[in-house]
Amino acid sequence: MADLIVRQRLEQAEERLSPFAARSAASRGRDIPEEPCPLRTAFQRDRDRIIFSNAFRRLKHKTQVFIAPLGDHYVTRLTHTLEVSQIARTISRALNLNEDLAEAIALGHDLGHTPFGHMGESVLNELLPGGFRHYEQSLRVVEHIENKGRGLNLTWEVRDGIVNHSKGDLEVLEPGWNTVSTVEGQVVKIADMVAYINHDTEDAIRAGLISTAGLPDSTMKVLGPTNSTRINTLVTDIVNFSTGQLAPGNKEPGIGMSKPVRTAANELREFLFANVYYAAREKEEGDRARKVLEFLYKFFVDQPDMLPPEYNLPGDTVERRVADYVSGMSDQYAILTARKLSDVPIWSYGD
Repeated sequence: MADLIVRQRLEQAEERLSPFAARSAASRGRDIPEEPCPLRTAFQRDRDRIIFSNAFRRLKHKTQVFIAPLGDHYVTRLTHTLEVSQIARTISRALNLNEDLAEAIALGHDLGHTPFGHMGESVLNELLPGGFRHYEQSLRVVEHIENKGRGLNLTWEVRDGIVNHSKGDLEVLEPGWNTVSTVEGQVVKIADMVAYINHDTEDAIRAGLISTAGLPDSTMKVLGPTNSTRINTLVTDIVNFSTGQLAPGNKEPGIGMSKPVRTAANELREFLFANVYYAAREKEEGDRARKVLEFLYKFFVDQPDMLPPEYNLPGDTVERRVADYVSGMSDQYAILTARKLSDVPIWSYGD
């Protein structure tokens, strides 16, 4: 044992994980083969590549729900990503799964999100031929855009978890809801939901869109009256329920919740869609965000020579290149760029 390099020792330790856990040594590998790292497993290496990417840094100035908020405590894509990562790690460790794989997927799952939250995704989906979906863009970021067009060359398992982390709006946690290929990917998928239904509730209360008293009865009775209580209830239930699902010999292992908690979580999510997400899109800031993105998209389609050279990937259409560039912008950078390029005031920041 003493003469083994660190990575080999870590890979041997993974053999003590659940039979359903992914093993880094058994990864399907990378599109471009590489020499293994002497210190890190393949999944740890992926995690580090994501953290040091430009797309990851830009998450700190990308909106989660509320567009270009001036308050310091509103959730951004970066804080959301860190919350998802921590919840996924807690669940994975409790279930004896591969914590490194779950962490890497969680850190990369939202790299393709647009500025201005779901409003931005909706606008680009209307403008781009073939549509725009943030989870597909996240995969495109790590495969083609980052590292000056060379991509990050991540393992198959991490890329699979990133592109399959979402099923769109109002997904239902019922048997068969997962399409991701690893159990760790399922963990990230459910951790994403746990994170956003809780921090979006807190942000909406902070913004005055909803009140604690107006939350669904099941939220208070089943999940709990505070953010921390709800997260603890959800994570504990996921671990308890999934422990049975991951019992030896189970031919269909999966991550899930008990029916009462799952029902309450879905009710809270549906409440947020009806009273927060759609309501936020109707606010004046949503209209201005739409104008900013529509202007930027049309401007660069008409003048593609002004796109940065790293977005000139072989075989891409002008529209695809523009979508890559605009979707990668932070809220603030999109506003400043539109104001710089437009003769007509589009957004007076802070009005």
